[in-house]
Amino acid sequence: MRLLRRLLSVVVVLVVALLAGSFLLPRTVALSRTVIVNAPAEVIFPYINSTRKMTEWSPWTDRDPDMQVTWSGPEEGVGNRMDWVSDNRQVGSGSQEITVSVENQLVETALDFGNMGTAVATLALLPGDGATRVTWGFVADSGYNPLARWMGTMLDRWVGADYEAGLARLKALVEG
Repeated sequence: MRLLRRLLSVVVVLVVALLAGSFLLPRTVALSRTVIVNAPAEVIFPYINSTRKMTEWSPWTDRDPDMQVTWSGPEEGVGNRMDWVSDNRQVGSGSQEITVSVENQLVETALDFGNMGTAVATLALLPGDGATRVTWGFVADSGYNPLARWMGTMLDRWVGADYEAGLARLKALVEG
């Protein structure tokens, strides 16, 4: 009985330490990746200003060929929206809507992953020397959710390679 109490005490102390420690972690998590595309911004922009065109280079499109996708709103620009449903855990279900569109410069989207939370993704174009620097960014607010804060420490490991793969596909699509 004494051993059981000690074990329970250790478990309680660990849980409290993990909960308290989560509030020392950043509330906001962010990641970004960049690629140089050998094309002017006006050639790249149509591929980032439409959620339908984004699926042509998205790293998640091939992960679930049975993913159900619906588009709504205008064909491109602010209000263009994509909703998807997938049984694949790496794809999940959610929506993405373009909220900001600055021609040949920036597209910002609101992401909603349902009970997994919301985030903002940006695609920024910076022209120079006959090529364009494309930066894909992601920012999410974990709020006061301790689990989300701990998971935020893994975001770069979980999603960074996908962003790199997506940008490589965008580069190949535009340059090819």
